[in-house]
Amino acid sequence: MLADKGLIGQLKQVRQTVTERTSDLVVTAIGFLGVPYRRGGNTAESGFDCSGFVRAMYNETVGHMLPRRAEEQAAATEKIDRSQLKPGDLVFFNTMRRAFSHVGIYVGEGKFIHSPRSGAQVRVEDMNGSYWQRRFDGARRVMGGSADEVKAAAVANTGN
Repeated sequence: MLADKGLIGQLKQVRQTVTERTSDLVVTAIGFLGVPYRRGGNTAESGFDCSGFVRAMYNETVGHMLPRRAEEQAAATEKIDRSQLKPGDLVFFNTMRRAFSHVGIYVGEGKFIHSPRSGAQVRVEDMNGSYWQRRFDGARRVMGGSADEVKAAAVANTGN
């Protein structure tokens, strides 16, 4: 019945588009390795903080504008189990004694890319290292693309 309505073909096309965008996202993010950290920064020219980096990567590659702060990004995205992580998903950490105080982009094989802290640069790190493992706060997936979907997800996920 699905095949009769052409839905199977549409689903395959959507899956291919999502896969291509995720690949583009990770490839684009890798291209920013070495950009310096800057608190409040959200461009390569000025430098990035963690959430500014994630926001810029999603806006540039997917055309999806995430909220500005890490905890807002967590609230506006769909909670997933760590075992479900795919490249392009967001990973959150408690680095400032509060939930969702740091965010990065999962790139695969247990690694993520992020803008870590003052004096450092955008880099890839292993989530299984003792520092990050102890501070892991959860994984999230960016869904949809419209501002209305982001707002609806934020309302639905207010309880984190």
